[in-house]
Amino acid sequence: MSDSSQSLTLQAPVTGVVVPLAAVPDPVFASLTLGEGIALDPLGECLHAPCDGEVVQCARTHHAFTLRTAAGVELLLHLGLDTVELNGKGIEPLVAVGDQVRAGDPLCRFDADALALGASALITPLVITEAAGWQLLPSKHREGERVSLGEPLLVLTRTAIEQSDIRADGPLAERRVTLALASGLHARPAARLRAIAREHNVNLTVQQECSSDNAASASAASLSALMNLGLTEGATLKLTAQGEAAEAAEAALDAAERLLTTPEAEEHSAPASSTLTAVALKEGELAGLVASPGLAIGPLVSYQLPLPAVPLMGEGEAVETACLKKALLSVGEALANAEAQATRQGQSAEAEIFAAHGAWLDDPDLAAAAGQHISEGRSAGQAWREALDAEAARLAASGNTLLAARVADLRDLQRRVMVELSDDQQATLPELPKGAVVVADELTPSELVAVAAQHPAGLCLAGGGTTSHVAILARARGIPCLVAMGASLIDAANSATSESVILDAENGRLALSPSATQRAEVAERIDARRYEAEQAQALAHEPAMTLDGREIEVCANIGGAEEARLAADSGADGVGLLRSEFLFLERDSAPSEATQRDEYQAAVKALDGKPVIIRTLDIGADKQLPYLRLPSVPNPALGVRGARLWASQPELLETQLRALLGVTPLDTLHIMLPMVTEVGELREVRKRLETLASEMGLDTRPRLGAMIEVPSAALCARSLAVEADFLSIGTNDLTQYTLAMDREDPALTARADVLHPAVLRLIQATVDGAKGHCPVGVCGAAAGDERVALLLVALGVDELSVEPARVPAVKAALRCLNAAALADELPALLALDDATAVRQHLSVWLAQANQTDITTTTLERC
Repeated sequence: MSDSSQSLTLQAPVTGVVVPLAAVPDPVFASLTLGEGIALDPLGECLHAPCDGEVVQCARTHHAFTLRTAAGVELLLHLGLDTVELNGKGIEPLVAVGDQVRAGDPLCRFDADALALGASALITPLVITEAAGWQLLPSKHREGERVSLGEPLLVLTRTAIEQSDIRADGPLAERRVTLALASGLHARPAARLRAIAREHNVNLTVQQECSSDNAASASAASLSALMNLGLTEGATLKLTAQGEAAEAAEAALDAAERLLTTPEAEEHSAPASSTLTAVALKEGELAGLVASPGLAIGPLVSYQLPLPAVPLMGEGEAVETACLKKALLSVGEALANAEAQATRQGQSAEAEIFAAHGAWLDDPDLAAAAGQHISEGRSAGQAWREALDAEAARLAASGNTLLAARVADLRDLQRRVMVELSDDQQATLPELPKGAVVVADELTPSELVAVAAQHPAGLCLAGGGTTSHVAILARARGIPCLVAMGASLIDAANSATSESVILDAENGRLALSPSATQRAEVAERIDARRYEAEQAQALAHEPAMTLDGREIEVCANIGGAEEARLAADSGADGVGLLRSEFLFLERDSAPSEATQRDEYQAAVKALDGKPVIIRTLDIGADKQLPYLRLPSVPNPALGVRGARLWASQPELLETQLRALLGVTPLDTLHIMLPMVTEVGELREVRKRLETLASEMGLDTRPRLGAMIEVPSAALCARSLAVEADFLSIGTNDLTQYTLAMDREDPALTARADVLHPAVLRLIQATVDGAKGHCPVGVCGAAAGDERVALLLVALGVDELSVEPARVPAVKAALRCLNAAALADELPALLALDDATAVRQHLSVWLAQANQTDITTTTLERC
């Protein structure tokens, strides 16, 4: 690439599975502290250069490399997570600092098995640590997609944005510290040093103090320079900070000293492997991992499907290569058609799996391995079988549960292609008795789909994992399923004498010889749940009326017109939230007025006269658009987002308003503003909406509402309710801002609970403030939790908006609620100490009010 080029393409440094950087289980990478980029879960064992450049940093522990392109862009490749703690074990570096590399050149070889055992994850981030006047475009690759070595992965384009220089003539401050980080100054603390320098707007340098007059130093602005210092625990350092104010320099040194002198906590210890929970098994019981919850009774039936018969030897390399190519094309077309059909039917889980299989089918490494076997004389079918046998064995032995869970997918591809190459058409799915508990060593996704069509009561697998595609499909179909039950399962199936077994996919047990009494008890529970599910579905299109006579609207949260049709079919009373930002994401330019209007119109049409609430663009520094670059801020959740975007981007949002005003009929369309903090924001939008409607010659005006997502809006709900036509509480953000807990932080997820008394009091304040002025709804995730939904209604909420599939269950739960009686319990609930206490108290009350059975049933059905 020449310096004058306007784009820079980064190639995949290894064959692997795409992981968005935000999903990497390491807060420094996930928060983009190091910079933007992407990550791969590697399927190879050699890391390659993603572009031409100079190697400017090689970690002393061989786990990280930094390249600098001729245009000044710096790229960090970080092999695995917490691999710094392996001290280079299992990694062989193939380059050194100063080497010039071309795209595709090998940087290091690594032993995947050794790394998987010692590191918390093999996920390998590729991060732009120094953009140097370049801008990263959104990746075209989806999470879970497989990419091949050398395939285009990311694209950067030139931008005119430049960073302002920090004054170099300000006050200078120095500090001497002793490094206390056990793993030395590696990528994570280096990124934090850079963040400290930026936060305090200072030039921060680090120098190792030693007897030599030529002690190396590095600026915190350069991660590669910091890491190249090779600083280890116990090193004596001189820190220097210079900025416009002496206070800033001292504050930066205070923060840097705390970072460098505080031993690192074990933030990213390896996750617990999927081992069986210790359960007190009775005689005649087997244990397994719950892949899909539920209960089942039925005969134990063993499932075995042999691979199609194919010739061992071929008829020559040219003939067999052509046969394999034809078979791969045929299977590829079938997968593409299956993906398209699943998408049309709204079966997103199936569609994603078919897409992943299609990508894997295109893997050049698999084709090359099969080609090698063909050159050795094998037939096309046998060559494909042996190639996938080898790959499956490698994944199974990797020690990585995520990779091992993909073995069933490989077996599925193996069978599909071999069927194309076989004259044996007898290897069809065996007939299974309806209501059987099916036992198998493994099932491929396509086998699961075929088995599900025969209506089994449940599934038990000797292998597999809870993250496998088979587990996803079983959950999507509501089939109780246990996995990882071991070889004893197959032995038990072959020797089973009982006419039926009990599959308890709630507590992870399979009872091989249950008593008649046990079978009767479980059968009664299953019948009760089935009846409740059927009743809920039969009444899904009816209003949800509480026992004390309150009618509650149950609407749907959707992302576009396709989901609007699912919402209508599910019995939703309308759309409580259409997230319009999906139209703006993954595009090179903003959608036109016509494009937006057509999408909004399709959603309104699908609901056939029921209300549709469309939220205006909710974007901010946390969710960037390539054509809308907002300034980077230390805390995006507190930055320019939602309604605040109007001040700086009036044309973008005015186009959206015109598109919304173009929808007919306007009396069913409601417009909702996100992140409203005060009534003035709402008034400005209403004023602009009125002006546009007059310019367009419209007589009707859509209703205008505000989201209650921050404490200030909840506390000022009365003034907002006077101006608004409706209010809708976004419980996810309201909980986050009330408790000061990032909802994306996995360490805080369990504690960021909407049932915290402080959050409940803000919801109550919103309802009280709106009383007599406008209705109040809830469109956050809490509305889909039946127990929480009951409490929200008792607090006075008029409408709940949930995922389409949950509509029948929520309606069923509401019909069994005496809202007034639960409202009498509110003072006691709101006086409790924390969310855990509220949940316990609520559960006791529901049990006493005969709500537990109904609520439990609806939860399990969903």
